[in-house]
Amino acid sequence: MHAAVVHSFGVPPRYEQFSDPVAHGKGEVVVDVIAAGLHPRVRSQADGSHYTSTGELPLIPGMDAVVQAPDGRLHYTILDDTSSGTLAERTVMDAGRSIVLPTYADPVLVAAAMNPAMASWVALRRRIDFKRGQSVLVLGATGNAGRMTVQVAKRLGAGHVIGAGRDAAALEALGPLGADEVLLLDQLAEAANVDVVIDYLWGEPAAAGVVDMISAREGRSEPIAWIQIGSVAGPTSPIPSAALRAARLQIVGSGIGSVPGRDWLKELPRLVEHVIQGEFDVRARAVPLKDVEQVWRTSTDDRIVLIP
Repeated sequence: MHAAVVHSFGVPPRYEQFSDPVAHGKGEVVVDVIAAGLHPRVRSQADGSHYTSTGELPLIPGMDAVVQAPDGRLHYTILDDTSSGTLAERTVMDAGRSIVLPTYADPVLVAAAMNPAMASWVALRRRIDFKRGQSVLVLGATGNAGRMTVQVAKRLGAGHVIGAGRDAAALEALGPLGADEVLLLDQLAEAANVDVVIDYLWGEPAAAGVVDMISAREGRSEPIAWIQIGSVAGPTSPIPSAALRAARLQIVGSGIGSVPGRDWLKELPRLVEHVIQGEFDVRARAVPLKDVEQVWRTSTDDRIVLIP
């Protein structure tokens, strides 16, 4: 089969011939890949920087996809940590980590939307006790996942959603997606009284935001849940200890390991139905898998979906 193969971390994968995958475990089956999203998570898998990386090479990256099973049905599947990922003509699906899609589902739409939508959907549903009507601040709201988070928060009943980032023009585009307010990163004190922060930035912006928000917070005994999902601005954040003592601040992470696999699977059917019904604004661009080297480092607001 053809696949995108990583031979050296830090070098884009090459489109080349590779051995067919083999199903070994109970419930596993070899399936044809129809569409696979090129997510930031896939890039970090391919360069060895993701915290789940085993350092094994060669590696076919890709952690989810729309696939076709031998019986002809389409599935959305999430792979376990594996060196035989979804950026290939074929992969191995574990039936226990997949859901059947209706025949009218758009594979490109599903492949583009599910990963960025799952990040905040699962965070709000499984990592905190989120209640309808609560306010949500999205740090890094202009990226693909951030734009989706604005929509997810509204879909799950947020009463007030604030999008925050560096690009003023891009922030203004969040209004039609559900943002009730937008702020630049140096204005986070104005969001001091939110209930939930969903953070895709971390690094210095998170540290500065914590200080600004806690300093301006009216009711410091009122809980604020800070959910750490991404680290675009840096893998570490110098949050001062006083911020943790001065307010009822809870910092939690959401990702592989902090949420059991069974919980991810339970959330998929409802979420995928929202996606299929067109209830989220999804920017997707289908690209042939053979062009993977050309698009690997492409900077775009669209979610690239690779088609074998």
